[in-house]
Amino acid sequence: MTWRSVMISHPAILRREKFALLIEQEQTARLPFEDIAIIVLNHREITLTHPVLSACGEYGISLFSTGPNHQPNGVFMPFLPHSRATRMLRLQLALGRPAAKRAWQTIIQAKINNQAIALKLTDNPGAERLESLARRVRSGDPDNLESQASGLYFRALFGNSFHRGQPLWVNAALDYGYAVLRAAIARGLVAHGFLPALGLFHANEQNAFNLADDMIEPFRPLVDLHVFKHCAGHDVDELQPADKAALVSLLSVDVTMPRGTMSALTAIEQSVESLARLYEGSGEGALELPQLIGLAQHQYEC
Repeated sequence: MTWRSVMISHPAILRREKFALLIEQEQTARLPFEDIAIIVLNHREITLTHPVLSACGEYGISLFSTGPNHQPNGVFMPFLPHSRATRMLRLQLALGRPAAKRAWQTIIQAKINNQAIALKLTDNPGAERLESLARRVRSGDPDNLESQASGLYFRALFGNSFHRGQPLWVNAALDYGYAVLRAAIARGLVAHGFLPALGLFHANEQNAFNLADDMIEPFRPLVDLHVFKHCAGHDVDELQPADKAALVSLLSVDVTMPRGTMSALTAIEQSVESLARLYEGSGEGALELPQLIGLAQHQYEC
């Protein structure tokens, strides 16, 4: 089972040794490829070999590059063969708008409810109002209650003057955390035979990951909660290596799913599996989406 999220923030050489990734620095670390879900390259002096890229494709590992601002600017996605890829593409193309709109309603309700939970966990006001908005979301969210809820939510978390365009540490951290979640979801979609460019709601022709941008919505409050808990004392907008490592580790934080408590990474896998059932005709009730419970790290059995 893949469970490791690897961030490399110092000069290193990455090599493949049979079934393991070697990270050569002052000391050499050896990690089995089968344990790795995501690798983030967060330094300009990292060298990797072609066999490492090949192994990422073979084992279904997503590999991020970062730009001069240390934000993710590219991702290597495995081209995973899937026995149902053509069938899944046909199902994606055949899904009717009413079904897609009802699925979007379910996703947005889950997102707003998780935002309400985040406000409760941080002792901020407004949770009841968000819960009311969640109940009022209609098929396709024609009233744009998602946007109304987000406006109330971010002001409650980060202050009345906050907006997402400001050059703040908070926004840099939110962007980084969302990018990590987005890539993990895209990885899961590809692994299950989906074409991520075909979304339920998002339909940007220049976006190769519209479906990932749909499925990320209920997971976003996990990043928001972490950023709120760690935003004090940051006077600059740049993230430190420890900040980024903590954001990557959110994939190992516990959430609640219909089948029990599990890591966010495992929840992503189950959400994608449930999405496949939706496309196969089970309806929006088949969607299994996460519920926020805090920031406790999942305890893996050794």
